[in-house]
Amino acid sequence: MALVLCTGADPEVMKERERLLERAGHQVVMATNEKELSAACSQHRFDVAIIGQTLKPLMKQHVVDLVRQHCSNIKILELYPSADSRAIEDADSWIAVPGSVPPELANRVAELAAQAIH
Repeated sequence: MALVLCTGADPEVMKERERLLERAGHQVVMATNEKELSAACSQHRFDVAIIGQTLKPLMKQHVVDLVRQHCSNIKILELYPSADSRAIEDADSWIAVPGSVPPELANRVAELAAQAIH
């Protein structure tokens, strides 16, 4: 399955996301700041980066810029609150999140990973 870089601001939501993805067979590495993100990208070759829904739009774009700078050939999946709109126009995919973790997350990650080129 996919090697996933999971970013976000809410540790509880991130843990829930990690459990869902791991149950589906994906491997997950968490990054909550620039140092962790840079270190993770230097140690792994990720298929998909998930940009968490609790991040503010400007922070989301900053995280995407860092991911693209440090991780090559990675697909970007933005999660965003249902009440808001997408913040990352150049993401590879988006999921509106009504609660904490959308049920289709694992399948969307698998679809994006299949498109990733290493």
